[in-house]
Amino acid sequence: MEIKIQSIRFDATEQLKAFIEKKVAKMERSYDGIRNVEVTLKVIKPATALNKEVDMVVSVPGTSLYVDKTCDTFEEGVDQCIDSMKVKLSKFKEKLRER
Repeated sequence: MEIKIQSIRFDATEQLKAFIEKKVAKMERSYDGIRNVEVTLKVIKPATALNKEVDMVVSVPGTSLYVDKTCDTFEEGVDQCIDSMKVKLSKFKEKLRER
């Protein structure tokens, strides 16, 4: 599984990148067929609350699944994206089993 992290309008720290890689690696337990994961981090209007946006695209055979969240911190946004993506992956697995 390949993990690509892109930060827009700021430079992500190594600590943040390590946190994201650790969390995304755990997602592979939910579904083995993950090819790659793209995480995009954006800062929207730097002086306001809820200004961190996290987008996550997971490529699996046959389709790509997309989730985005806006939070106060990137860590919180990544956690919420991971939780939402796990739900989407489990629904995707159910659809594959029904076929």
